[in-house]
Amino acid sequence: MATLRSPFLKRTLDVLGASFALLAFGPVMLYIGLRVWREMGSPVLFRQVRPGLHGKPFVMYKFRTMTDERDAEGKLLPDEKRLTRFGRFLREYSLDELPEFFNVLKGDMSLVGPRPLLVEYLDRYTPEQARQHEVKPGITGWAQVNGRNALSWEEKFRLDVWYVDNWNVLLDLKILLLTLVKALRREGISAQGHATMPEFKGRKA
Repeated sequence: MATLRSPFLKRTLDVLGASFALLAFGPVMLYIGLRVWREMGSPVLFRQVRPGLHGKPFVMYKFRTMTDERDAEGKLLPDEKRLTRFGRFLREYSLDELPEFFNVLKGDMSLVGPRPLLVEYLDRYTPEQARQHEVKPGITGWAQVNGRNALSWEEKFRLDVWYVDNWNVLLDLKILLLTLVKALRREGISAQGHATMPEFKGRKA
């Protein structure tokens, strides 16, 4: 089992998997990019700084799914009002996350790991919740195949920390397979009553 927890093997899986995915989904990504540009304008990619391994910030890439519509005071409208029909489709099938394979090739992310959250959440974690940063964040993870955004924050952190303690290459392969099944079934796309996931305000695990 120690061999299966080799960082070298995990990185090899990341590079091979991300390279294959970019080649396989290249035409799909081109179509999505053109469709996003036509319906929402530029930029086509959504860029946001997220905390990575040991909390080190990096720029994560995703396809845009929301407009920049604002109210009379210049504030962004709620997510559910800015999320477009095409953007909802991309989220339902996790197609908005395809550009994150570039993050994997760069080494900022792994194919499998805790999902990278917002930088402003860093000082809201308990010491146990902060352990999610002991590994690279992932495109998918143990929490994603066990409920995704339908989980509470406490449940997500518990599952992410479990992964930190138990990850191995075979588990990663299992999670990747389950992710494909979950994406096709469109399970756990959003939290109940929310278009995406509500803000984490530092509730205790």
